[in-house]
Amino acid sequence: MALSEDFLYQLRLGNPIEDVFSSYTSLKKHGSTSKCLCPFHSEKTPSCTVYSDTQSFYCFGCGAGGDVISFIKRIENLSYIEAVRFLAERAGITMPENDSRNDEYARKKARTYEINREAAKFFFRYLLSGPDKRGLEYFKDRKLTPQTIKKYGLGYAPDEWHALRDHLRSLGYRDEEMITADVCKYSDKGAYDNFRGRVMFPIIDLRGNVIAFGGRIIGDKKGPKYVNTADTPVFKKSRNLFSLNHAKNSPAKRLILAEGYMDVISINQAGFENVVATLGTALTPEQARLMSQYASEIIISYDSDEAGQTATRRAINLLSAAGLTTRILKIPDAKDPDEYIKKFGSTRFRLLLDGADDAVNFELERCKAGLDLSAENDKYTYLKKAVSVLASLEDALQRDVYISRVSRDAGININVLNEQVSHAVSSRKNIKQKLEWESTKRSLTKKDDINPEASQFSNQSKAEEFIILYLIKNPDRLDDIASKIKPEEFVTEFNRRVYLAVADAVRNSSEFSLSLLSESFSDAEIGKISGITARNREITISENTLNDCINVLKKFDRNSVFAKDSVISDDDLRSLQKHREI
Repeated sequence: MALSEDFLYQLRLGNPIEDVFSSYTSLKKHGSTSKCLCPFHSEKTPSCTVYSDTQSFYCFGCGAGGDVISFIKRIENLSYIEAVRFLAERAGITMPENDSRNDEYARKKARTYEINREAAKFFFRYLLSGPDKRGLEYFKDRKLTPQTIKKYGLGYAPDEWHALRDHLRSLGYRDEEMITADVCKYSDKGAYDNFRGRVMFPIIDLRGNVIAFGGRIIGDKKGPKYVNTADTPVFKKSRNLFSLNHAKNSPAKRLILAEGYMDVISINQAGFENVVATLGTALTPEQARLMSQYASEIIISYDSDEAGQTATRRAINLLSAAGLTTRILKIPDAKDPDEYIKKFGSTRFRLLLDGADDAVNFELERCKAGLDLSAENDKYTYLKKAVSVLASLEDALQRDVYISRVSRDAGININVLNEQVSHAVSSRKNIKQKLEWESTKRSLTKKDDINPEASQFSNQSKAEEFIILYLIKNPDRLDDIASKIKPEEFVTEFNRRVYLAVADAVRNSSEFSLSLLSESFSDAEIGKISGITARNREITISENTLNDCINVLKKFDRNSVFAKDSVISDDDLRSLQKHREI
């Protein structure tokens, strides 16, 4: 639906982009702008800039950009109208009527939320009062209290093919809607229940919606140990965390990353709200960035077997890339946190958390695995591995501290170890520079998916961007520009679309903003438009430069045999450069 300019103005006024950004990531003031680690890709150096004057953002690393609506769409995985509604509720602004009745995708999401909520109620009721008591016995055996069962909305799926399907049918839901929500599957005999004979763990998002389920097999029933909801219109397993709806309320600035649902619930029941788990998959970059919004330190509590150790190393790398400090929990005399808490109590577990090893010590201990340091060959192997770990530390002071420790533990001259680490650091630096150069070369030849014609007609595309930028900065000159250049004279189709949309927004609005374009362009396209303004922010385009850009387009002849090459002369290029006032 078309939203009025007045409504969008009120929406922006009630949701300053700096305030909204600060709810998800840490902003640092940088002159008239603010910078942060981009919430949409992993990085160690901030490349995302928030502009207060234009109420926009742009990441120079991944190209994400736009206004506050674009940001909420991406960070919350919402449609355009859902993002608008989210921001309206945040600011206490009333949405215009008939805002989403014609939005098929929004309707599908709403029905999926409803089906999940009804399914969760069904599983919970069946757990407590159904004839099959195996689910309740399982939770009792795991020492869960009635309060914990209620807090997490735990349930049991009847060991039947159509129990949930028939219940949802009685409430008016269609089979295809149940299949979309993945509570049912489809066969040639029709829809059947996805979860059967399993204890059920609802996955709840930060707004309290049931978005998915995890089902654990119990007893001697055959099948995979866990069945988890596949991706649906309301759920992406790579972007959510189990129990984050509880953990986000913890005052602690650290999160415990546990391995599974029961680990999380047991730790939470012991008094630790700040615990989460992934959803049937290995930790993803999106989940690492999500955790960085609520904590600065992560304590990893994975199993000590080989699979758990491999998962720990992967998690360390992803969490570090998200700017998080990582520590590793060692659990003595118990196989997991649940067993440890039952044996020794929550006070001892808290001491265990406080004494968790840092990630560097974890890596150094891994270097010793299977080696006898009293044997010379094994000591040499250990030191070679340790040098690699030490060289990976970017902080020189931290590196020196651990060099001293390894030197002392292995009984090797610290100067010799220092020399080896320095050599490894230098080698890593050279490799990094080479990789960065290769990446730069690839980016120069990378196809532009948003404006694929830009690489073929680079000068014309740049001239078009300057015309668009001039119009955005000088909306009162629209009639003058329109008298000099026609939309059909734009060479690249994408820039033509942008020019037409900007011109229409300028003509029909009192003040231009990216919000006026959000409904007409995809997130990636809005990022591209935002990049045009961000990359050329310090450039003042004079009227002479504007005229030169217009001439570049007017001289272009698509039918010319030289059309694939630049048709702008050296004089034109010098003229363009002359009028750039940086």
